[in-house]
Amino acid sequence: MGSCIICGVDIDGGGRICDPHQEDVVFDFRGDSPKQLVPNRFYRGVVDGYAEFGVFIDLSPGVTGLLHRSELDRRLDSLGWEPGDEVFVQVKGVRDNGNIDLAWSIRQADREFRGVLVQDGDTEHLPEEGGEESDAEADAEPDELDVADDETADASDDESADVDEAAEPDEGDGDVSAEADEVAKADEADDEGGADETDEGDESDADEGENESGADESAEDDDLDDERERVEIGTLTDAVGDAARIDGEVVSVRQTGGPTVFEVLDETGVVDVAAFVEPGVRAYPDIEIGDAVRIDGEVESHRGDVQVESEALVLLEGEEAETVRRRLAEALTAEARPEGLQPLAGDETVAELADGLLDAAEAIRRAVLESRPIVVRHPATADGYVAGAAVERAVLPLIREEHAKSDAEYHYFTRRPLDDPVYGMDAATNDATRMLQDRDRHDEQLPLFLLVGTGSTTESADGIDLLSVYGVNAVVVDAEVADPETREAVDTLVSPEIDGVDADLSTGALVASLASAVNDEVRTDLRHLPAVSYWAETPDRYVELARDAGYDAERVAELREAVALEAYYQSYQDKRELVADLLFEDSGNLAAHVSEQFREKLETEIKTATENVVTEAVDGVEFAVLDTDGYTHRYDFPPTPLLLDDLHRRNANGEAYATVGIGMDELYLRTTADVSVRDVAERTAELAPGADVTTAGLREGKIEFLSGERDAVEDAIVAAVAEAF
Repeated sequence: MGSCIICGVDIDGGGRICDPHQEDVVFDFRGDSPKQLVPNRFYRGVVDGYAEFGVFIDLSPGVTGLLHRSELDRRLDSLGWEPGDEVFVQVKGVRDNGNIDLAWSIRQADREFRGVLVQDGDTEHLPEEGGEESDAEADAEPDELDVADDETADASDDESADVDEAAEPDEGDGDVSAEADEVAKADEADDEGGADETDEGDESDADEGENESGADESAEDDDLDDERERVEIGTLTDAVGDAARIDGEVVSVRQTGGPTVFEVLDETGVVDVAAFVEPGVRAYPDIEIGDAVRIDGEVESHRGDVQVESEALVLLEGEEAETVRRRLAEALTAEARPEGLQPLAGDETVAELADGLLDAAEAIRRAVLESRPIVVRHPATADGYVAGAAVERAVLPLIREEHAKSDAEYHYFTRRPLDDPVYGMDAATNDATRMLQDRDRHDEQLPLFLLVGTGSTTESADGIDLLSVYGVNAVVVDAEVADPETREAVDTLVSPEIDGVDADLSTGALVASLASAVNDEVRTDLRHLPAVSYWAETPDRYVELARDAGYDAERVAELREAVALEAYYQSYQDKRELVADLLFEDSGNLAAHVSEQFREKLETEIKTATENVVTEAVDGVEFAVLDTDGYTHRYDFPPTPLLLDDLHRRNANGEAYATVGIGMDELYLRTTADVSVRDVAERTAELAPGADVTTAGLREGKIEFLSGERDAVEDAIVAAVAEAF
């Protein structure tokens, strides 16, 4: 008969873990058949390799399971696992054909489990036991709980927590508890003696103190080592295995199935600090985001990332807290503000906006340094994607420099395309819901919102107002002229001041220069992007810049078309890796292939539309009117705005030409003259007073109305445009 290593109860059949605690330990499997695996148990494994649908994990030689991508809590390509890496998984089940279905484990270290057992075929024993002979010894001394825990711990400070957990069995196990206490005391003496042989001074004292305090108090110990000096977080990579003290500010707190992880920032970087009470229990519940803290701990490498295992963590107050915050503020100010702006291709219009662009760059860099998430919103168009990808290219390396965690770039940077070029209530409500959930559930800071190619006009006012209720910082960068009301509503707005100065400036070109100010090291990568962002009349300065970067006119056109096609499909997703491949990593084959699809689909729609365009002349203005409901595929590529753009470019002849695409309750206007869409909408509303005509998007020339008044609106829009010419 065996006994449970967690609670000490007797187990028939010689097992070492009771049913209620099956999921509290991790097993080293040494069997040779999948059928020996026990469903719902956690097992240690080794990464064998990747497939498109998941990861193969070796649980023992010849016994391999599949962790399907649907079981992951993150993207498959963001795991950061390499073949040969040790990982922890849960066995969901074994199929009749021997295939093993695995599940994700949030616990990815021995110390995050309450013990380790070896499953040797159908038997199980402690790691240091050798089989039947050791099982007999275990029967004689059923409560060697601390031994199992000693073998599972990654560091000496974790050993004490496991010993004391084992020494506190479930209620009703009084006899077992007495025996466990005696065993724990004996091992405490052994631990102390071992520490004296291998360590010196304060470090062994800290271990001894932890063993005396018990697991429930290990994370509440406020005793710091008076002799220890502060080190900068940026130097911890070279200090793995050493004891260290860090002072900093807590920027996030997350609870795992094992320890509580505090993300701590100082003037040189950010590091995760793990504090353990017992599995899933919040350590230091009084420590919150924004608190200044001092931590003594041991520097470890956790799955390739630097992490500090906390021995003691205290809240700093008064002058000590002010010193930490002052040091952070000075470092942030010095590091966040770029030295200056050098517009790509020497664009003079961009140079005129230098002050605003530097303010925007500083806000972005400061968010990275403060470990504040950045959310980029941009239209799902070629120009919008170029702008969003330019910022992404600049920011991700900064995040990787700042954060030790390999998946930080997915956690701290999000790009969310918009179906419409307006940041309306739908998008803002989505953003507010996500950020509040992240704040309340994961203790995350509220993000910085960067709106590029959107947010500069009054159509976005309601959405921006919703964010402002929560005090969220917003930065707007747009090549279109901003409305005065918007300039007053956002923290930082970069936009031309006067109509006409932005005539040959795209948002992609403007934001590419911003991105080079955010991170000058990626400037070379960005040189071709401005040319990609223009559909027609690309300024010569950007054509030449792209050519110097190795992108001729044909290659630029392929990129533009490929991005436009991919932007349409799954428009609400960022498609980060695909867009990066197209714009930065592609040797030409991918873009050429997607571009060919773009042209085939567009030509098909153009042919159909051209055959159904109705033309008429009114007051010297030639109109081409297309019923977009009847003669376009509204739910397939190309989208109506792109189709009308191309149709207008092909057919416009002379200075007095207008293309109108009218649907059930919306229309799009394209003109050869500089006609104000707002003025046209206002005049149309006067001519069709019952249609509730409103401007829905200046950038796309979009006007909305009541579907029942469509005929009246069609007549009114033609009259209003003719008057405007």
